[in-house]
Amino acid sequence: LASFVLFSPERAPNAVSAALAFSVVLLPYSLIGPYVGTFLDRYSRQRIIRNCNYLRAIDLLVIAWLVSNGETGIVLTLFVLFAFGINRLILAGLSAGLPLLVKKEELIAANALAVTGGTIWVVIGGGVGIAVKNFVDKTYGTDFADSVVIILAVLGFLSAALSCYRLKKNEIGPLPHEMPEENKGFKEILEGLKILRRHPDALRGIFAVGMQRSGITALTLMALLLERNTFNDPNKPDEGLSGLALAFSIAGIGIVLGALIAPFGVKKYGRHKWMRTMMFLSVLGPLPLAIWGTEPTLFLAAFLTSLFGQSFKVTNDALVQSKINDYYRGRVFAVYDVLVNAAIVSGGVIAALLLSESGQGWQVPTLVSAIYLITATRLLRPGKF
Repeated sequence: LASFVLFSPERAPNAVSAALAFSVVLLPYSLIGPYVGTFLDRYSRQRIIRNCNYLRAIDLLVIAWLVSNGETGIVLTLFVLFAFGINRLILAGLSAGLPLLVKKEELIAANALAVTGGTIWVVIGGGVGIAVKNFVDKTYGTDFADSVVIILAVLGFLSAALSCYRLKKNEIGPLPHEMPEENKGFKEILEGLKILRRHPDALRGIFAVGMQRSGITALTLMALLLERNTFNDPNKPDEGLSGLALAFSIAGIGIVLGALIAPFGVKKYGRHKWMRTMMFLSVLGPLPLAIWGTEPTLFLAAFLTSLFGQSFKVTNDALVQSKINDYYRGRVFAVYDVLVNAAIVSGGVIAALLLSESGQGWQVPTLVSAIYLITATRLLRPGKF
């Protein structure tokens, strides 16, 4: 969507169109979020993850066909929404099932490994995608090149589906005695909130992740516009896309390192103190970008914000997993998804209102740092968290 909305020569990008692209990506997460817990606490999570990957592969075959025919309208958007919506079930299912695969004291390390592995492959996939697109584009044109990249993604999703056969049907839950008796849909979100109210540190951690992710969304929106319109020639969108890919790769390195240091930090300082420290350090990431507004400071902000933010999230995921009984875990992670995605969309909307078409300005990075500081000092203060 970033490629279609922001980096196509025929489109004039602006903050509002970029925020709209984010909303389109995140809309299905919020709409089906209330029902995710219902499925994950009632049906085999292994089957859900496997079949969702099959569905996503089929969906992307249709998207590849639409893209190759130059389709960019509502039909393409609906199929893209479906692909992202399915992803919500997959990620929530993995998070809910992980505690059944490892010991309680190994959760932070397991989350770190999962996130690190996923991020490494995201960076590799992005690099392969850009390389293939540039190679094919020279001979066959942009639409065909995009469809070839999407076909490669189909192969990745099929591999993910086949890997699920290494798990037994109910190995990652739900266990027979833990399945709810009725399907409540949105009511299960309220149940998840009630459960979280009994674990206020987990609830505060989830809200803090939302604040952290909303800040990252705002900075990402700023990066899109800076790379497209300021740091590169607006008439050469491929250069802007390459600059954005480099920023994402640097952020990916930060994510990997952040996940890797989390188990060691928690072992030394404890979960709550480590999370508070990571949130305080997150304040530092956007400040150089606010002061100087150069491409190196953008890369620095990408690295630091991803490093500290991911270390925070990995630790919080383990906190929630360890506090919540598997009987409620699917519903609680549905609440987690809805709250965080609402914060992400809000971050994108606020940034769109503050950013100019060039992406330059001190307002957004300063606001993000201020939100992180308030989160660390108030939401995560020692007396309450």
